[in-house]
Amino acid sequence: MPGKPSYSRDELLECGYNGLRGRGSAQLPVPPMLMFDRIATIDTSGGEFGKGQVVAELDIHPDLWFFECHFPGDPVMPGSLGVDALWQLIGFYLTWADHPGRGRALGAKEVKFSGQVTPSVKKVRYHIDMRRVMTRPMILGIGNGRLFADDRLIYVANDLRVGLFTDEQLAAGM
Repeated sequence: MPGKPSYSRDELLECGYNGLRGRGSAQLPVPPMLMFDRIATIDTSGGEFGKGQVVAELDIHPDLWFFECHFPGDPVMPGSLGVDALWQLIGFYLTWADHPGRGRALGAKEVKFSGQVTPSVKKVRYHIDMRRVMTRPMILGIGNGRLFADDRLIYVANDLRVGLFTDEQLAAGM
């Protein structure tokens, strides 16, 4: 049975340290790699394909760790961190929807950037539309993701893939 329809930062941190369903279930990364502050909504029937959606947000502050090092004098959030957030959300969705295993990003078919997250941005919103969840021979989630900076669409990523794996599968190299 799926979990609740939204999550606070404290609940996301708990998932990072102890797994959403307890030890051994998929975990989110913890700061500084946790790339969202809250999940505003998550469900199994919404989204563009009617197979589930996730909407999450990150509050942007000029003192976020990545602005200091990427790039000095020209601060911008690395695009890879935004894409990683989209993968994080698909992995969270799979565990939230009661699938077992530990999450691993498996790639994307297409990623396009048309803007940047700079210190002047106030809020990033991530939107995942689940396209498919396969449960055999492994658990695989496929979704399309979008990243908005202050409501302006700046990243589109299609066919993002995340798998959930058992400890044995991970020990064998997936």
